[in-house]
Amino acid sequence: MLTEREEAYRVLLLWQKEGTFIKESGIPPFAMEVALGVCRRHLYLQYFIKSLVKRMPSVEVCTILEMGLFQMFFMDVPDYAAIDSCVELAKSANLGEGAVRLTNAVLRSARRSGVPALPSQRVRRVSIENSIPEWLVRRWFDVYGGDRAESIARSTLERPAEWIRVNLQKISAPVLAEKIGITGSSILYDRFIEIPRDVGVKVLLALPEFSAGMFSFQNPSAYDVVKLLDARPGMKVWDACAAPGGKSALMAEMDPTLDILASDSSEFRLEKMKDLMDRLGLSNVRLESIDALSPLAGVEHADAFASKFDRILLDVPCSNMGVIARRPESVYRLTPESITELTNLQYGILEHASEMLKQDGRLVYATCSPDPAETTQVVNRFVKAHPEFVKVGDPVLPGSRDARFDGFFAQALERKKS
Repeated sequence: MLTEREEAYRVLLLWQKEGTFIKESGIPPFAMEVALGVCRRHLYLQYFIKSLVKRMPSVEVCTILEMGLFQMFFMDVPDYAAIDSCVELAKSANLGEGAVRLTNAVLRSARRSGVPALPSQRVRRVSIENSIPEWLVRRWFDVYGGDRAESIARSTLERPAEWIRVNLQKISAPVLAEKIGITGSSILYDRFIEIPRDVGVKVLLALPEFSAGMFSFQNPSAYDVVKLLDARPGMKVWDACAAPGGKSALMAEMDPTLDILASDSSEFRLEKMKDLMDRLGLSNVRLESIDALSPLAGVEHADAFASKFDRILLDVPCSNMGVIARRPESVYRLTPESITELTNLQYGILEHASEMLKQDGRLVYATCSPDPAETTQVVNRFVKAHPEFVKVGDPVLPGSRDARFDGFFAQALERKKS
């Protein structure tokens, strides 16, 4: 198992030093559990280490200590195995004899002393206990009140449910579940199957059914967002912030008569989206590199915007506050300033992309964040500035659906006839 721990150590260092996403590393299941677990509890584990040392060691040693503490106190790993493997890891990482002795001493001390007492001040306690930066916890207290803020913080530590989306153009959900051996799992909206906890995503990726385009990975919250579009057969649809392409693919699978333009500003992300559409066999999705802030820039997009769209989906860049449990790295990237920058970007995308909507057309603004600054405040500001648009239908609200769903917000807007 040392090799898997070495893999976890490697990706954790990459995350801390270069900001890479752990889930994209493709490491084995045990290594992924350790890496994501350490990331989710990073602030708490740092607090734990500070209670055991006079001076914080290097990031390399701290990472190994966090891995050891996580295995000892949050995983079903015997203490001796966690300690011995971390000592061996410090040796294999060539951190020096002093680092090896320190690793051994700190972890043995933790075993004797147990977990440290938490701060008595509530905001500080919630921050440390749930590894959410203190400024963000205070923001949640101000927005939601203490009890709900604490509940939100606690939920970020939970291992999220994993789902596959069945391509109903190729196979039904019950038949696929039987073929891949996950019968008895929850099936929602006739196409989403919950992956059992003991089935690794890597195993499913290796199946011939995946290569044949019979399923993809997606949370059912995407269906709630897409349904708000109320797309009708033959309509022209623009998914303006489409990468990684899951919602475009879902729309195309739901109705092969839709004429879908899926765009992103990154050529690299477009290449990955092309691979997705090719694997799924979806021919009604066109891919183009377009900046949603300036969709008409450049003559190369003249054909795409020769006529306006019946439907527009704006799944805008956001803070990811609704999916922290799934993307634990995101919480450490946030600052008050970055949220302000995001809200300005979100409003700019909404304002510019809305110009491409037909009269009587419908636009859905969506974010995977519950924060009012990124959700209702952006929509209300837009509707006030553009009275030709009105809110329609009930919004998708984070936490109002199944607890296994990602925390998406979505609001449908329609352009009234002049």
